[in-house]
Amino acid sequence: MEDVGVLFDKAVNEIERMLNSKTVVGDPIKIDDTTLIPLISVGFGFGVGGGEGQEPQKGSGHGGGTGGGGGVKPVALVILNKDGVRVEPVKSGTASVLEKVAESLGKAASSSKAESTPD
Repeated sequence: MEDVGVLFDKAVNEIERMLNSKTVVGDPIKIDDTTLIPLISVGFGFGVGGGEGQEPQKGSGHGGGTGGGGGVKPVALVILNKDGVRVEPVKSGTASVLEKVAESLGKAASSSKAESTPD
């Protein structure tokens, strides 16, 4: 079935287009002297199938199809600041990512204030 081959090629080409280094390493977020880089897990699956048949009373026919699905989830943040580089794992879900960003911002703001406050 030539049509199934065409469907398969289209599905693979689309997956190749979607998967690149920016898919798993997000754009850096710069806040004051701290840079946050999100790391993301990507998963996907797809299938292609087709067939043809002939029945004496109904005639012949053929068909094909393709389907797929995928998911993306944050797994960690790379944090770069004056103290060095560290990787903070993200529990699960978007709320956890926001918590990590807020926590990192709070730490960066606290250390900035501590440095600028005279004793």
